[in-house]
Amino acid sequence: MTGTVYKSTGSWYTVKTEAGNFLECRIKGKFRMKGIKSTNPIAVGDIVDYELEDTADVTTGVITNIHDRKNYIVRKSVNLSKQTHIIATNIDVVFLLVTINNPPTTTSFIDRFLVTAEAYGIEAVLIFNKIDTYDEATLDEQLYLQYIYSQIGYKCLRVSAQQNKGLEELKAMMKGKVSMFSGHSGVGKSTLVNALEPTLNLKTKEISEQHQQGQHTTTFAEMFDLSFGAKIIDTPGIRGFGIVDMEKQEIGDYFPEFFALKDQCKFNNCLHKEEPHCAVKAALEKDEIAWSRYKSYLQILEGDDENYRGDDYAADRKASDETRQS
Repeated sequence: MTGTVYKSTGSWYTVKTEAGNFLECRIKGKFRMKGIKSTNPIAVGDIVDYELEDTADVTTGVITNIHDRKNYIVRKSVNLSKQTHIIATNIDVVFLLVTINNPPTTTSFIDRFLVTAEAYGIEAVLIFNKIDTYDEATLDEQLYLQYIYSQIGYKCLRVSAQQNKGLEELKAMMKGKVSMFSGHSGVGKSTLVNALEPTLNLKTKEISEQHQQGQHTTTFAEMFDLSFGAKIIDTPGIRGFGIVDMEKQEIGDYFPEFFALKDQCKFNNCLHKEEPHCAVKAALEKDEIAWSRYKSYLQILEGDDENYRGDDYAADRKASDETRQS
């Protein structure tokens, strides 16, 4: 029998059967012996085969096989540096929730997430959330970020769950698809899902005033069927996003604005660093590429996972303004 994993708690998996029922399943130990480097061999979104078993008057299942995945979002495991964590699989579109200062979402975090989505062929959309809380300065920063990413070609949406702004447009983008919401803790993922589907009543918490960081309310990734013909995977908040399994030569290909200029570089294997006649660096000097994006690229290229939480778009704006003035 075949079903879809809707929730994973690490030891048990909630599987939706083809009949539409939910069944608690475990996995056979051999799955952990197949050389899977991920901390979670099965993830939400996986299509699996299972067998029924009766234990203590309760019917459960044993997962016997995982179907091939069309894609997945993966990052470095938080505690085990040599392992990865698969956040979700078989996704049609991923929505990255971005907030300016409540809590702050850095450009380096955004770029690392987008690079991963590009690498696995998943459409990514930026949701600028909590726009009802922005003052004039915060709004200016948000619009500048939106300008950077929309120029590259990413869809951007301005949303307020509190004021129901942007929700209908968001629903239209989700209809008929498996969507994933991701972002830092406290950016409003669960609140937004509740606004889209109030009957779910997901738990939410306030931002910590002292640290300006969100508190984890979603402990495990979980998929929900929505009334308007969509599926949503709600994920735990993540603080960092370590890039996994990318060769240096391919990283630039996952920056669309870099890839568009690649054939204009003098060298086919140009890393856009010290090489002469580099089209990417030339575009950077002309203010045609955002400095924050280039800085993110260099950090990923150099494997700098420790210092990517710095806020770069203020420096990017300063560099951009100085370029225009000159």
